[in-house]
This record gives sequence, structure tokens and C-alpha cells, in this order.
Amino acid sequence: MEKLKIAGGYPLKGTVRISGAKNSAVALIPATILADSPVTIEGLPDISDVQTLKALLEEIGGKVEFANNEMTVDPSSMISMPLPNGKVKKLRASYYLMGAMLGRFNKAVIGLPGGCYLGPRPIDQHIKGFEALGAKVTNEQGAIYLRADELKGARIYLDVVSVGATINIMLAAVRAKGRTIIENAAKEPEIIDVATLLTNMGAKIKGAGTDVIRIDGVEQLHGCRHTIIPDRIEAGTYLILGAAVGDGVLIDNVIPNHLESLIAKLREMGVEVESGDDQVFVSPAEKLKAVDIKTLVYPGFPTDLQQPFTSLLTKAEGTSVVTDTIYSARFKHIDELRRMNANIKVEGRSAIVNGPVRLQGAKVKASDLRAGAALVIAGLMAEGITEITGIEHIDRGYSHLVEKLNGLGAAVWREDLSQEEKEQMENA
Repeated sequence: MEKLKIAGGYPLKGTVRISGAKNSAVALIPATILADSPVTIEGLPDISDVQTLKALLEEIGGKVEFANNEMTVDPSSMISMPLPNGKVKKLRASYYLMGAMLGRFNKAVIGLPGGCYLGPRPIDQHIKGFEALGAKVTNEQGAIYLRADELKGARIYLDVVSVGATINIMLAAVRAKGRTIIENAAKEPEIIDVATLLTNMGAKIKGAGTDVIRIDGVEQLHGCRHTIIPDRIEAGTYLILGAAVGDGVLIDNVIPNHLESLIAKLREMGVEVESGDDQVFVSPAEKLKAVDIKTLVYPGFPTDLQQPFTSLLTKAEGTSVVTDTIYSARFKHIDELRRMNANIKVEGRSAIVNGPVRLQGAKVKASDLRAGAALVIAGLMAEGITEITGIEHIDRGYSHLVEKLNGLGAAVWREDLSQEEKEQMENA
């Protein structure tokens, strides 16, 4: 087990290249189960979630090669083996194995997924979709059992806009008999990415990226080669970081359209942001103005950038209100930021940030992936040394973080936890 140490106060300058999208990768890899011949995905991020999924596919008989950010999966010898717990518990997105295995085998047994705890994130909409397609779904001893004689297309209206449910139903429906229509579907770029892979495999999907997706089932899907989209959340994190402590940061390998809501807020604060075809440049701002943000489903402000953005707001002049309409429990970073001298209080689903303040280095703990990113940004802004534990959360979503930050001029390094620190983590 390791901790991350950051010496604050260094201005960051230069170019950082963004990795493939974590939120796409965790769905694209399970989607390979649906093919009958090898699928290659280029540009995958080198993160722990990808390694976990590789191991899960190998558990069910897949032959998987992963090197130089490219994964080739041969699914031809896969079997519908139960995955009741173990690695499934490490990864919330392991629920995509449900849709993929149901689509391929008409049955699946998957342990209830783990990952970051962000309050209640039920999978009832996923189950509603599977049942509409003809599956019987039961919860037995902490695992979800899915069984179907055959899957048949259906019209499915999602009660809440859910990225996970939209993708999972797509995975199950591409090999179902007849037409499936998903209404009130999520529109995130990652959904288009998954639909593009499935279409390259021979699926018939129309409307991905809109709120109505139509899928005509096919009997077979074949292998293909697919390049993943860049990670808009990683790109957004570096954009925020460039606004916080940058002296001119160029973010390379991005799709600027995916970042419009964030760029608009940064400009509102007084940050100069220039967009190119696949690059964004952030210039330093002398003074930052307070702004209010409210997280919404895409194309609104992403909940995954709420926590990193809150760190930036501690530097802004005035009072900012941050409201998270997606995850009510996504304020666990606030107590840690307070340890660093932030003036923030939580009221219901909102955090009220008063600034500007000078953050001070402290010992803090990452409770989840994006909280970890928020603490990294705070550490770069702070005076003195910041020590972050719980960095296994950060490793789930940020590829080569230390190398990328130090490449921009930061002073960031990893250290092993002492025995005392390990015991404190285990007893926490």
C-alpha cells in the first residue's frame, strides 16, 4: 500500500496527453464477450479497473492480451461461469458483465458490484430492462442471477436517465430477437463509443447519443478493431488543474465538445481557455471569480468533475454554491479540504465555498476516485507538503498520474505506507 506526497506551490507548464476514457473502457471490455472472434481495443488507459476486467474475462475462459494500451480479447472459448464475488467487488462497472453475459449466454451470475461508495446507486433500471427483454432476475446470497429461455426485443422507458442502465440494456439487446427501443436513454459520449464498437461487431443500433435508441437484434457478432475515445473526465481534471496552478498548460488528445460545460464555467471564472481540434490550452488567470455549479446528466456539468472543481473554487473570490443532483453522498472530500484550511460547509445536496483561502498541506484521505483527484489539485495549490492515503481509488481512473504531473513541473511522488499507517487504514 502506498501514499501520494505532493509539494505544493510549483507552477505547472507544458503539455499533457490524455488517456483513453475510463468510463468507456469499463463497458467496451465486457462488450467483447458478445463476439465470436477476437476484438481489439486500442488506446485503453493503463488503470487498475482495466486490469480487473482483464482478469474477470480470463476467469470465464477468455484469452486476453494487453500491452501498450491495446487489448485483444478472444471470446470464443468463454463459458457462462458464475462470478459471485472476488474481483467483481472491486469494480462498480462489473455490472456490465450482466448485460454482456446475458446477451451471449442467456444467463449470468454476477456478485453485487463494488467500486466507489457514493451513496445509493441502485441497479433497478438495469433489472427493469433485463426483465423487459425476457430475463428472470433474482438476488440470491448477495449475487444477481439472470436467466432467460430467450431474449426478445422490447420497448423500455428508463424512469431515470442512467448511463449504466442504457449501456447494459444495449449489451443484452444486440443479440435479442426483434427490435428494442430504449426511451429516456442517457446521451453521454461513452454510450456512442460503446454503440460504435457494437456496430463494428455487426450490431444494428440507431440513435446512440440521443434519448431514444433503437436496436435490431442480430444472431451473431464478430470481432473487429476499435479505438477508444479520450477521457473527458481526465481532460477536465487537467483543465481545472491548469486553471488552479498552471502557467500555460496544453491538454492534448481531447474532444473539446465533450468539455463544453466545464470550459464555459472556467471562462465565467475568468480563466482563458482556447480550444483547437483535439487540444485545449489553459492560460493562468490573475484573479478568479466565484461561480455556482449544478451537476446534471450530459451535456450538463459532469458529477465526476464536481469534486475537482470544488478545490479550484477555494481560490475564487466570493461565495460559490456547488449542487450535486446526481449523487447525494459526493461531498466526502469536503472534510479533507477543510483540514487543508478550506472554508466550505455542506447544506443538503450543496456545498458552499467561501474564498479565496490559502490552502495548507495536510494528511488527507481519498474516499473515492474523484475525491482523490480533488485532493491532488488541492495539494498542488497548497503551501507545504500534502500526504494522500487511499490512492488505490485514484489508480482506478488516472493513468500514470505521477509521471504526467511531474512532466508539467510538479513535485509529486509515492511512498510506501508504514506498518502503523497500514494498521490505521485497516481499522478505519
